[in-house]
Amino acid sequence: MERVAVEATPHEGFHSQYGSFASSSPVTDGERVYASFGSRGLYSYDLDGNLIWTKDLGQMSKFLQFGEGTPLVLHDDRLIVKFDHEGDSFLAVLDTATGEERWRVARDESTSWSPPLVVEHEGRTQVVVAATEKVRSYDYETGEQVWEAAGLGRNQSPAPVRHGDLVFVMSGFIAPNLMAIRLGGQGDLTGTDAVVWNSKQSNSYTPSPVLSDGQLYVLTDSGILTNFDAATGAVHYRQRLPGPSNFKASPVGANGKLYLSSEEGQVFVVKMGPEFELLATNTLEEAVFIATPAIIDGEIILRSQDGLYRIDDAD
Repeated sequence: MERVAVEATPHEGFHSQYGSFASSSPVTDGERVYASFGSRGLYSYDLDGNLIWTKDLGQMSKFLQFGEGTPLVLHDDRLIVKFDHEGDSFLAVLDTATGEERWRVARDESTSWSPPLVVEHEGRTQVVVAATEKVRSYDYETGEQVWEAAGLGRNQSPAPVRHGDLVFVMSGFIAPNLMAIRLGGQGDLTGTDAVVWNSKQSNSYTPSPVLSDGQLYVLTDSGILTNFDAATGAVHYRQRLPGPSNFKASPVGANGKLYLSSEEGQVFVVKMGPEFELLATNTLEEAVFIATPAIIDGEIILRSQDGLYRIDDAD
């Protein structure tokens, strides 16, 4: 099944090596599929491909025309839309059934790409938004800002993750920084004890981290994998993968293993744990992996620039 959502003349380009006019991944609640094309709008379809609603949020202007691609976030019956660019940035929450806005809040931040993170803490649901220079948290019901912290760099891309009462946000381009921030604070948390630890070494520009069993795995674009103790920031190991290996896809974890797919068509399998152990290296000739793998029912789905692969256990 295929549907053409929109035909239009783009107002600006995208990163020639890594982008497209459809970089944002769709999401589904099992009844409808929601797809964002940024400046070309949001589209909701049922599972038979019938258009339910559309929403025009305006035109984006991205830094150096790197292109649009912030993923939508689905939570309960709402879609969370982050619209950070070189113009009037905002965060909006939409009703999934109708596309109508529940609320919208203006933002000072410029271009960034990371998706928001929904967290619940002490009975309050918040939307944590990492971006250029700052991370902010908003009340999920009202859009009121709860807290903020400065310290991130430009072109922020990796997704935030959570472990217990800590959230982790990271930037890797111009003033790279990884921060662990304790939930429960209000107001400006910059320079306070709420920032439990931070690291400025071997941070990711593009891939998002993986958090498992109290360990935070960070993969740089150039192929260095670091395992942090999530609670303290202590480094269990920092290891370069066999190369040359370059990464834009985020690692994914399943069954005690990390799967890391490179631009060179390799998929590295690393055992999760405090000691580095490379279990396997698999190569798909002529494949270039930019998209993050998906794992479902014991199978891994890999999307390259030219093809789609489904791999299962040979046993």
